Amino acid sequence: MEITITDQAVLKIEEKIKGKKGFLKLKYNTDGCGCAVNGVVELWFTPETEDNEIAIETNKWNLYIEKAKAVFYDEKMKIDFSNEANCFRLISPQQILNG
Repeated sequence: MEITITDQAVLKIEEKIKGKKGFLKLKYNTDGCGCAVNGVVELWFTPETEDNEIAIETNKWNLYIEKAKAVFYDEKMKIDFSNEANCFRLISPQQILNG
């Protein structure tokens, strides 16, 4: 899996974490979505990783995902930041994984 973080997203992440120690995660959140195959991808910053997570190298930081949820991600993805929507976007050549 290959993940790139755009310069715009890097700036926004650095602004939000402001030098805090922690880990970036892509969390496939299924709470309230009905079943495990329906979910929303969220970008989290947490103080620690968990045993069920794997590290994915990016162009800036390691990013952690749950091993069991890796099937829900595309092989090549990009994390971007939309100023218009004021949110992070996870996109791939095939689709926008979150708006």
